[in-house]
Amino acid sequence: MKPRPLSELVELMQPAAVEVVGEDRVVGPDVVTDNRDVTPGAVFVAIPGERVDGHLFARAAAEAGAGAVIGMAVTDADVPHLLGEDSVQTLSWLARAVVKAERARGLVSIGVTGSSGKTSTKDLIAQVLERAGETVAPVGSMNNEIGVPVTACRVGEHTRFLVSEMGARGIGHIEWLTSLVPLDIAVVVNVGHAHAGEFGSIETTALAKSEIIRDLPAEGWAVLNADDERVRAMAGLTAARIAWVGQGELPDGALRVRAREVELDEWSRPRFILEASDAAGTRTAQVVLQVVGRHQVGNALSAAAVGLAVGMDLDEVASALSQAVARSSWRMALSRLDGGATLVNDAYNANPDSMRAALTTVAELVAAARRQHPGARAIVVLGDMLELGDGAHDEHRALGRLVAELGLDELVAVGEYAQDVVDGAGTNVPVVRVAARDDVAASLRLASGDVVLVKGSRSVGLERVAAELEEHR
Repeated sequence: MKPRPLSELVELMQPAAVEVVGEDRVVGPDVVTDNRDVTPGAVFVAIPGERVDGHLFARAAAEAGAGAVIGMAVTDADVPHLLGEDSVQTLSWLARAVVKAERARGLVSIGVTGSSGKTSTKDLIAQVLERAGETVAPVGSMNNEIGVPVTACRVGEHTRFLVSEMGARGIGHIEWLTSLVPLDIAVVVNVGHAHAGEFGSIETTALAKSEIIRDLPAEGWAVLNADDERVRAMAGLTAARIAWVGQGELPDGALRVRAREVELDEWSRPRFILEASDAAGTRTAQVVLQVVGRHQVGNALSAAAVGLAVGMDLDEVASALSQAVARSSWRMALSRLDGGATLVNDAYNANPDSMRAALTTVAELVAAARRQHPGARAIVVLGDMLELGDGAHDEHRALGRLVAELGLDELVAVGEYAQDVVDGAGTNVPVVRVAARDDVAASLRLASGDVVLVKGSRSVGLERVAAELEEHR
């Protein structure tokens, strides 16, 4: 944020119930929630957590150079305090104030949601928009009531675009986030079965995701995935102009962006003809993606639509997409191991939709590898998919069946639902077994051309398996 006196921040935050205790001073530009991230003048937000209370680290933050502390009570930090009833709420008021001030001089705000793929889409959008001006976007998956305002506080007087990733655990969550960070452009990637245990049904999930487009202004843009029937059905919920994206036939809209002639290289990186149609006509450009997986085509189309919506030229958009890379860790990251096997590290998270995309990519990768290595195998190390509610056992058995349907060669299941995955695969996969996470890497026998996928929900910790495999490459 633009460095400002605390008194000015309080004025911008009104009618928030906050007060400054201590001297008035200029603070910023950074706003952080971890004392290890403090920079000179930063505002440290002391958040009480389930295991650790951030107020206990306020003094360390001040000693590291923090200019002020946002908290619920005065701490032993020898800096001014900005106090409110709840630290997260005060952070949200600060973010709303910062974004409001910068939108008044022309900041364009973009939000992205979806059951899967929203982080990858956000990263592509950011790399497209960076061609047109200074862009702020979250690093990784900062998509909740803390991550969204912390990211928003990074905008400054020269920022042209703010890209926010918006997740939800229930009805009203995205509506709350868009009240902090009002949007000019909203992107809905898809509606799937992620967090089914929290939402209760996929219809409720769709309703929650649709909140991102409901308050868009008439001059704004809703970027909707026409290949997803639940996203397609959202068109009547917004007053904004609609940009349709997809690989099939697209409905009428102010902008239509589709992919034609999709092909994959040996590392499953897509190339396609990008086609955009609007009132000015239809134009095309070639895109050669550097990110992995057929599912990235849809993500790239959403990013292209955002770039075109802010006035970028199609050729510039295509060039930016062709040079974009995977910025967030443990998301379809490919590396070559000793002995010639390929590791696909997608260990950040997992749900039924992202599992299908990853497993399909592995099948395509091993098919390409067999052109040079006829005996190449597809080996998948799969951890639990969490937050699926009452359907968790069924979804994990379906996951095992999918491994079999795709003709993969070895399945190693880890976690509470590992036996369900193995049961689903049955005898239709040549090698199936349950294993403890810490035993997996040493148990794998990899040969040249083999492709090994490591994927599970974040709390399963399968990134450790990937790290151990890479250590010995």
